[in-house]
Formats: sequence, C-alpha cells, structure tokens
Amino acid sequence: MDHQPKFFENLSGTGKAIGVLTSGGDAQGMNAAVRAVVRMGIYVKAKVYFVYEGYQGMVDGGDNIVEVSWESVSSILQVGGTVIGSARCKSFRTREGRLQAAYNLVQRGITNLCVIGGDGSLTGANLFREEWSGLLEELAQKGKIDEEAVKKYAYLNIVGMVGSIDNDFCGTDMTIGTDSALHRIIEVVDAIMTTAQSHQRTFVLEVMGRHCGYLALVSALACGADWVFIPEYPPEEGWEDSMCVKLSENRARKKRLNIIIVAEGAIDCHNKPITSEKVKDLVVQRLGFDTRVTILGHVQRGGTPSAFDRILASRMGVEAVLALLEGTPDTPACVVSLSGNQAVRLPLMECVQMTQEVQKAMDEGRFVEAVRLRGRSFENNLNTYKLLSHKKPDAELPKTNFNVAVLNVGAPAAGMNAAVRAAVRVGITEGHKMFAVIDGFEGFSRGKIKEINWGDVGGWTGQGGSILGTKRTLPAKYLEKIADQMRTNNINALMVIGGFEAYESCLQLHEARSCFEEFCVPICVLPATISNNVPGTDFSIGADTALNAIVETCDRIKQSASGTKRRVFIIETMGGYCGYLANMGALAAGADAAYIFEEQFDIRELQANVEHLTEKMKTSIQRGLVLRNENCNENYTTDFIYQLYSEEGKGVFDCRKNVLGHMQQGGAPSPFDRNFGTKISAKAMQWISKKLKETYRKGKVFANTDDSVCLLGMRRRNLVFQPVAELKNETDFVHRIPMEQWWLKLRPLMKILAKYKTSYDVSDSGQLEHVAMHSPKEAETGAI
Repeated sequence: MDHQPKFFENLSGTGKAIGVLTSGGDAQGMNAAVRAVVRMGIYVKAKVYFVYEGYQGMVDGGDNIVEVSWESVSSILQVGGTVIGSARCKSFRTREGRLQAAYNLVQRGITNLCVIGGDGSLTGANLFREEWSGLLEELAQKGKIDEEAVKKYAYLNIVGMVGSIDNDFCGTDMTIGTDSALHRIIEVVDAIMTTAQSHQRTFVLEVMGRHCGYLALVSALACGADWVFIPEYPPEEGWEDSMCVKLSENRARKKRLNIIIVAEGAIDCHNKPITSEKVKDLVVQRLGFDTRVTILGHVQRGGTPSAFDRILASRMGVEAVLALLEGTPDTPACVVSLSGNQAVRLPLMECVQMTQEVQKAMDEGRFVEAVRLRGRSFENNLNTYKLLSHKKPDAELPKTNFNVAVLNVGAPAAGMNAAVRAAVRVGITEGHKMFAVIDGFEGFSRGKIKEINWGDVGGWTGQGGSILGTKRTLPAKYLEKIADQMRTNNINALMVIGGFEAYESCLQLHEARSCFEEFCVPICVLPATISNNVPGTDFSIGADTALNAIVETCDRIKQSASGTKRRVFIIETMGGYCGYLANMGALAAGADAAYIFEEQFDIRELQANVEHLTEKMKTSIQRGLVLRNENCNENYTTDFIYQLYSEEGKGVFDCRKNVLGHMQQGGAPSPFDRNFGTKISAKAMQWISKKLKETYRKGKVFANTDDSVCLLGMRRRNLVFQPVAELKNETDFVHRIPMEQWWLKLRPLMKILAKYKTSYDVSDSGQLEHVAMHSPKEAETGAI
C-alpha cells in the first residue's frame, strides 16, 4: 500500500474549542483518553474544556465547564476511574435539559464534543447533534443568543470513544477498560485457586456483564475454568446433569479444585436467570462438594489501568481529535474504535444499532445470531473455549495416527504455557498423539521427549515462564541427532513456540530438508518473546506481560519522584535491539523520552531532552522519566546518559537510574497473553492438522514446500500464516529485528503527549468505514 504520507500539521485547531466529557459507568483508562484529547487538542492550538460530571455538568454549566491547560492532565494516566467525574443525568433526556446544555456550550464557543462512555451516552450525544440547529434557533427566539452566534456555531461535531469494562459495544474489538477489568478478575481467580486447591473446593465466581458475557468468557478462557455461564450462549436443556458429570470427572482425574464463572446476566434457554447461588446450591445438593461463592462486584471497575488500556486510550484520544478537526457539517457522528491492531472510525449510530440488535436477538431467543452479531473476536473466544474445556470420551475422538511434537525455544515468555496447553488439547481433539519436548532443540537432540495427555496440561494457563523448559540453542549444531529423534519417535509435525530463535530454528530446519527427509513435515512457529522482535507479527506472546511489569515499576518510580520533586529517572528496559518495550512502556507510563536503536540519536538530541526537562521543572510537574532500550547505542550507555543528565541538570534536577532486568521476563501472564497464546495456538494446531492431511501420501507425511513451514502472526487486523522463507527478506538478522515495525508510527504520539514538536503521519488514520457484518466463515480465519 504505497501512499504519500499525510501529516496533521495542515490540520489546525486554531479558533476551535473542544469539550471532553466522561459519561455512564466509569472504566479504567478513561483518564488516559482525557489526557490524550487535552494534550493533542492544545498541541493543534485548539482550546480544550473539561465538562465535569458528564451531561449533568453540561446542563448545569458554570464551574462545570472549564478551560484546561497542559498541566491539568498531569499524573492522571495511572489513575483508574475518571477524574472529571461521571453522572447519570435525567435532565439531559429532556429537550429543556439539552437546550440549557446547548446554551452553556455556545457561551464558550464549544462546537466539538468528545464523549467517552457507553452506548447510552453516545446515543444521547448523537441526538444532541441532530437537534443542535433547532436548539440554537430556539435559543435565538428566546433572545438568549443572537443570530450571529446561530450562524457562527451552526453545527456540532461529535466523536465518541467507548469506555466500558463490559466490552459490549459492536464495531470495536476492545473497549477502554475491558483489559484492566480482566486483570482484576484474573488476579482474584489466581488468588482463589491456591486456597481452593488447599481445601479441594469448588468456587463459583460472579463477574460483571449484565447483557454481555465477554468478561466471563475471556476470564474462563484465561484461567481454564470448568464451566462458564454467559447471556449470549445459554446452556442446553439438562445442563445441570452435564455440568455435574463434568465436575465429578475432573475430581476423579485428581483435579483438586473446580472453578465455575457466571456472568451476572447469565440465563438459561428459557430466558430465566442463572444465579451464582443457584449454581452453588446445585453443586452442593448433587455432588456434596465444598462450594463457595465469590461476587467480584465493583472491584472489576477499580484499580490502575493496564498498559494495554493506557495505550489504547491514548491512541484513540489522539485519533478523536484528528476526527474532530476533519469534521464537516456532513460528517456523521463517529466512534473511534480498534479493529485488530488498527484504529478505525465508524458511524456512531451504525454501531449503536448493531449493539441493540444483539440485545433484541437475545430477548427473542436467537442466540446463535446474538453471538455472530457480537463480532468475530467474541465468536472466536467462544469456539476456542468450547474446544479446550470439554474432553470428548476417547471412543468419540478421531484417530489419525499422526504424532505432533511441541517445544519451547529461546528465552522464557509469559503465556508460553497457555500456548502449549491449547496445542496439546486441540491436538488430542483432532485425533493426534501429542509429544512434549523438554529443553528446546538441545533436549530434542538428547531424546528428552515424552507423550503428553489432556490432563497433564491442566492449570497451565496461569503459570509464568516455561514449564517444558526452554533453551536458546539453535538446531544447526544437532541436525543429525534431531533427525534421528524425529525418526525414532515418528514425529509427523512440529510446533515451535518461542522468540527470534524459534523463527531462526525453523529457517534452519527448512534449509536442512534437502539433507534430512525427517524435516519434510508441517512446522509452525508461534511468536513468544517479551522483546516482540519476531518478523511477521505485530504482537508476540509475553510482550504484554513484560510491558505491564515495566509500567507498574514506572508508576512506583514516578510516585517516589513526586515526593522528592525535581528528580529525573533513567530506566533501562530489555528487548535486545528492538525498542518495542522502551517505546510502548514510555507511551503507557507517560515518559518524557525513550531512546531506541531504531531511531538513531546524537548528543544534540540528548542535549535537547535535558533542556526540555529543565523547562518542565519550571512548571508544576517537577519530575521526569526517561526510558532507554538496553542496546539503543553502544556508546551512549545508561551510565553515560545518567552522568550527562546529572551534570547538565545540576542545580535544576537530580538524577537516579534503574535497570529493570529479568523482572521483565517473570510473573504470571497477563490476560492478553493467556488469551493470545491460547487462541493462536489452537489456530496453529488446526493448520497443522490440515497440512498433515494434505501431505499424507502412500502411508507417510511428506511436506517439502515453502508453505509447510509457517509463522502464525497477527498482522493489522488478521491472523496470517506466513512461510518463514518469505519472511527472510523482511528480517535484519544482525540486529534480530524485523525491517519494518508498525509501532514506530506511534513514536510521534509519545513525543506529542510529552510536549515535543514533531510531525505525525496520519495517512493511516481512518476514513470513515462501515460496520461490517461478518460471515460465520470469517470467524475461523479472522481476528483475535
């Protein structure tokens, strides 16, 4: 896609006024969105106003609508909820209320509104926009405003961002707050698992989601729950018996605990509610298991936003301002949304109508339709959960006589175990015999390989690191021994889960096919590395967990600095030569600068950064945060930068440095990594099965084409299998990074939000698209 870059410098906000409000239920990450709107607005020379307490503040006016400065949004990035308040507002539902709101906005010249809230809030905003000219005329008739104002403020522009922990809005893959709510749920589930294990208990967990089962479904997927109840997919008649059989089978398999997750809006197929208490009573009466109920409630809305939500909200906030600047009287109200890894703009009312369609389908008992309307991401989650949670009896499983081996290669990354679990279970469901290789290719060459069963991988999703063991050793040293092992164990396919080494290993196996026929089998690489430096994919398993570890530490460090004042912290992150962690960590933690290898810098830039911080210390924000990738420059080391800053900042600020080190590789995997690992692994296993069928000739598997050694990655909006031989041309092998990296486009975003002048290529930012209905087939091929 060759296009001339289009820069937003030609989009000036001079003379424009933007109002930002949060409405409806609060969600973590709303503050990050507010901060991005304010700073981007001020950056393009627009005036920006806070509207406190949502629509109520707009109706009440006065001190509720206040012009804000750059510093007004300092230190709010890491705060949950919304600092500008949110309220349910009855008066805005009346025409009188909206008339008063219009008057309050016109008084301040605000004709651009950025609304952060759920579908109710956005529908209200759209109605307000449609009535706007009529409201102004009425105000003029009443003599409250003059004809001049009616002409000057003739139309109202509206852009919405969806802030809702339920992820119940159609047209967007993730709403602001959903990822953070999943963090809260998974923290609780992980904690409950240890106590349940001690006492052999069954826990029934109730999570939020009155009309949408997203949180319940994804948390069930992320913790390997035994059963899940969601409104969109009621259990079949007789579910009570099936559930009890499943729970007692699991106990018989020596599983010491059961987890059942119930969405608060769960129903049966007759639209009758299924409550957590009802489920508990059932388990106690039928099975006599020691059972406890935990209702998570408002814990899910609280706490600090996750790294994902901060980056999502920051990207959306900037996109929202661009959409407002480009708005014309003919542009429909739009929502800024996320599709795959891409920010898109969609007509607000199309999204709202589709969201209402889901509810209608559920009310009328059309549940298959409801799941489809929720979108391909939801459908994918449901299909994967069904695949992994229930083992069919052996008699019902197909028998393929294929043996598939799974191994981890490279450094450990959180989420690897979730991927292994999914591969083993899907493999068994497809009828294969699954083998686990211990300690990567080194272990393979020594014959450390064993069959692995369904029950062996129970409880793996929440475990960090690599249970199978992993080594960085590449296969080139041991090709003959590995070929021997493949022949001895009759291995017909390989799934390699790991980082750059995994990708390189599979290239070596591909190239060795001419000498060793044993390697002529389907091979699939799953990218799993905290560095996110594997070509062919936007995300790697483990990078999200590492990013959260970095952001959490940066939050603590910023807090310590706010006590001492006038302090700058230099923080070194991992990532090899790939600047992903440093750059995205800086965006999510609100850093002043991030030094990375991909963007060369010299002493002049370092000097400019010091001067920038010196200026900042004169304001009320008296702290600085600078991230540095470990290999960004061999001479400008962390020590060098620390000493330079210390010397140049003498008398203005003092400096501290911090090397984060291996804490970035550890920890329990984040919900995103558990899910991403689970879903891409299940998809990869289905690909392997397909390839095995295609390449089975005369009693043996023989695959020697390029497309039988693939890497499964997420590219923009889709999951794609790409032959490693083709990815070779996209790789810088010296520095072990892809030649093109999508996140470099977000670099100017970080600089803008840190008050640097920069140019930002907005060619990718959205033309208005339409909400696409997808066919059931698409759910299999498409998004995460």
